[in-house]
Amino acid sequence: MLFDNLAFAMGGAAGNGGAGGNPLGAFVPLILMFAIFYFLLIRPQQKKAKQHKEMIGNLKIGDRVVTNGGIFGNIVRMKDTTIVLEIADKVQVEMLRNTVADKAEAFEKLEKKGS
Repeated sequence: MLFDNLAFAMGGAAGNGGAGGNPLGAFVPLILMFAIFYFLLIRPQQKKAKQHKEMIGNLKIGDRVVTNGGIFGNIVRMKDTTIVLEIADKVQVEMLRNTVADKAEAFEKLEKKGS
């Protein structure tokens, strides 16, 4: 008796063999949620990753860059997957290209705006 009322309250009466209506209607909220996630989260992240990859590909010797660790340096040498940064006089560090966050000009402009 209790379970019959529960089944009826959930939309499936014991006598009619289950819920009626359009089964496609149950997927509309899922499709809308996916569309919202795509336009608010996935697409901007893909765009940012594409810009970063393009920036990494356009690096050249002499560029001043900032790493993900916050180290500023000038590019001295470049290989396929690594770069050598000079972070102080006669102090050079070899690191992966992907660890470059951005060119230093972008961070220096932000610093000037904050002053």
